[in-house]
Amino acid sequence: MAKILVVDDERAIRSTLKEILEFEGYEVHVAEDGQQGINKALSEDFDLIYSDVKMPSKDGLDLLQELHDKVKAPIVLISGHGNIETAVEAIKKGAWDFIEKPLDLNRLLVTTKNAIDHQSLKQELGETKEQVSNLRKKVASRNRMIGDSEGCAHIRELINKVAPTDARVLITGDNGTGKEIVAHLIHEQSHRNSKPMVEVNCAAIPSELIESELFGHIKGSFTGAVKDRAGKFEQANGGTLFLDEIGDLSLPAQAKVLRALQENEITRVGADKTIKVDVRVLAATNKDLRKEIEDGNFREDLFHRLNVIPIHVPSLEERKEDIPALVEYFAQQICDEQRIAVKTFTKEAIALLQSRTWRGNIRELRNVVERLIILSGSQISQQDVTTFC
Repeated sequence: MAKILVVDDERAIRSTLKEILEFEGYEVHVAEDGQQGINKALSEDFDLIYSDVKMPSKDGLDLLQELHDKVKAPIVLISGHGNIETAVEAIKKGAWDFIEKPLDLNRLLVTTKNAIDHQSLKQELGETKEQVSNLRKKVASRNRMIGDSEGCAHIRELINKVAPTDARVLITGDNGTGKEIVAHLIHEQSHRNSKPMVEVNCAAIPSELIESELFGHIKGSFTGAVKDRAGKFEQANGGTLFLDEIGDLSLPAQAKVLRALQENEITRVGADKTIKVDVRVLAATNKDLRKEIEDGNFREDLFHRLNVIPIHVPSLEERKEDIPALVEYFAQQICDEQRIAVKTFTKEAIALLQSRTWRGNIRELRNVVERLIILSGSQISQQDVTTFC
């Protein structure tokens, strides 16, 4: 139920407004003059404030000026001495609206509904912005490179240097090493971070659909194309396009990607006209592209277009000194997700994890940490690692 404050020195006006608004389902409080209205507005939360202009002690304009930056509620001024100058002054000082006496019932009810709806939308927008901010913080916390090994330090240094530029980056490394995190960190630290980062897993899309996925299509260009559709290049315009598993891209699609990089323009499947795009391309692969070039599976000219800045992400076997920090980070993250108290690992458990071979790299380590947290007690021991892994 919305809560309204009515400030007016005339008892009849106060009573009439209270009766009308309560009949409409609002909770109504009253004040006899401007000072009393200010005191009530500062001590309680209201969804809307109606105030007369001419009152003893402090008038409506004084009330408006004093409350404007201190309360969230819209303030509507009412007056039997209304004129254009007063109305303009009231709006300039932040009034939501200005209504003349005698009050028109329909105008009063419409103004009330609109003002309260506006306040509700502002509150929802504020909550949405906060949720977006929290989501961004959560995403940013996930896109962290954990560890102080020499390999991590080198990658951080490269990211810091290359992120502010528009240089293309080719990220290499085994599956599960964190190539996607490197791409996200580059985007987040770039001047394009207010625009989207669009990801494409080139290995997960059938070869007959990859061109449509990347460049879009027009209605009727092939069976199933029931409407025009923008591709990933267009969706990433102004931002970053991350081509994951680029080594699995078909040769025909490679030729079109090369042209897009050379000309900064694309053509939708089935269309004649070209579309200009402004996209920074990051690519990643677990393949040896030089060998793929020798085998005829990858275009050498595309490789050189992509490989402006090469970043190699080391395997977990090459950075085992980072395992304690990674385990602690994953344990905190997983316990937060599962809404359980944070569990700790004994030194012996950590040492045993460090002695293992991690063919699945960081991805495998996270899975193991999650398994141990779910199946073990509050402190994870060497025995737990032996039993469940």
